[in-house]
Amino acid sequence: MADRLPILEQRRIEAEVIKPIYEEMVAQLGKAQAQDILDSAIRKAAIAQGQSFAAEAEGGTDLDSFADIQKHWTASGALEIEPVDRTPETLDFNVTRCRYSEMYKAMGLGEIGHLLSCNRDGTFCEGYDPRIKLERTQTLMGGASHCDFRYTFEE
Repeated sequence: MADRLPILEQRRIEAEVIKPIYEEMVAQLGKAQAQDILDSAIRKAAIAQGQSFAAEAEGGTDLDSFADIQKHWTASGALEIEPVDRTPETLDFNVTRCRYSEMYKAMGLGEIGHLLSCNRDGTFCEGYDPRIKLERTQTLMGGASHCDFRYTFEE
């Protein structure tokens, strides 16, 4: 895992590739269908990425191993996080600054930033360990003051 590109940089590269494809899909299919296709593809990619991280988890996956890999998403100051609660069954925090959101907006991709990033969060868990569930009611990308990440581990 040490050789991984920081996730923020990986997302920037992906967005540069996705942007012209998305624009062409909008031109040919309309915004709603283009976003549906993009949403489906990104969700599948998030599950596959979760499976890849799970395969590298020494000793198996659980909420502790999941918390340990968060460093990949926060690398290079990509996220500013405020811890809320941590128990063996919960991992709760708020994101008070998101450079992913800032990057997508600067690239002119603010209208699909939630598809490129936010929607991956819960879906990633499906691939990593389906016992981990995310509940989130707001995001910075959606205009809120912070993102409220509330993960639970269900046996």
